[in-house]
Amino acid sequence: MYSMEQAKLTVRISRETLDEAKRFAREHGTTLTRLVVTHLEQLPGDDDSGTLPVGAPITRRLAGTLAPEASIEEYREYLEQKHA
Repeated sequence: MYSMEQAKLTVRISRETLDEAKRFAREHGTTLTRLVVTHLEQLPGDDDSGTLPVGAPITRRLAGTLAPEASIEEYREYLEQKHA
């Protein structure tokens, strides 16, 4: 399946989002795990520009929640304040 050591990930999402994701995966002949891995692999690494991929489903859905010119550091600060 994957060549690297695997680890489990637990996420909390709404039932509606989970149902939509399951439907999407089924219709596209894939798994939820593969969807998540594919998305996470698209995130920028240490040597990237620090911007999120604009075509990824989650980034399309979150568009407008943070100023487009905001840096990753500003986003981290935003999350820290939000979840403090």
